[in-house]
Amino acid sequence: MSDRVVLVTGAASGIGAACAQVFADHGWTTAGLDLRESATDTAYVADVSDRPAVAEAVRGVLADHGRIDALVTAAGYYEEGIDVAEISRERWDRMLAVILGGTANCAWAVLPHLLERGDGSMVAISSELALAGSATDLHYVAAKGAVLGLIKSLAAEVAHTGVRVNAVAPGPTDTPLLAGDSIWREPEYLATLPLGRLVTPAEIAGAVYYLVTEGTAFCGEVLSPNAGAVI
Repeated sequence: MSDRVVLVTGAASGIGAACAQVFADHGWTTAGLDLRESATDTAYVADVSDRPAVAEAVRGVLADHGRIDALVTAAGYYEEGIDVAEISRERWDRMLAVILGGTANCAWAVLPHLLERGDGSMVAISSELALAGSATDLHYVAAKGAVLGLIKSLAAEVAHTGVRVNAVAPGPTDTPLLAGDSIWREPEYLATLPLGRLVTPAEIAGAVYYLVTEGTAFCGEVLSPNAGAVI
């Protein structure tokens, strides 16, 4: 698999870093796109909400490696404990620009290459909260829910070309995005989960890798490793 190339956004930490690592462990060449340098074979620094910057980074990946076989869009951030009346226009716009806009910008930049080859896979990271809803983080949930709509529609549009598009919707995951005092870390909440614990980034990465490599029957599917938060 050493000739395979994966581009992972948000690759500098958390789920994105875990995704890049699992591909590297299986012999893939890894390219990371993040606001910071990532520990990938090649690292590109850009804001995923900046469409021209994303396009330039993708051109760099193709120039450096000659191909992209898989795209994983994990870039994002989380704001917890904000009532709907407190979500300013700036907060709303930024959340949608990074999570939904970032996913779309990467698709716009990478899909032409995949479609030309008639092969490849895209996996977007959404959230379990997009499946069930959540109070006090409406802008995040709305953005992640919109990602699911984008992915399902895109999957249907390109399925006949040989390019597969799917999503992974993690439950609360033990990453730096989840603050130490987050309600999702409280013992009272964890006790409500059938597995009684947070999900690990490596577990999310495993689901992503499966969709890219073995899940050839999946099209517009949403896998949700969530410790039983949504059954």
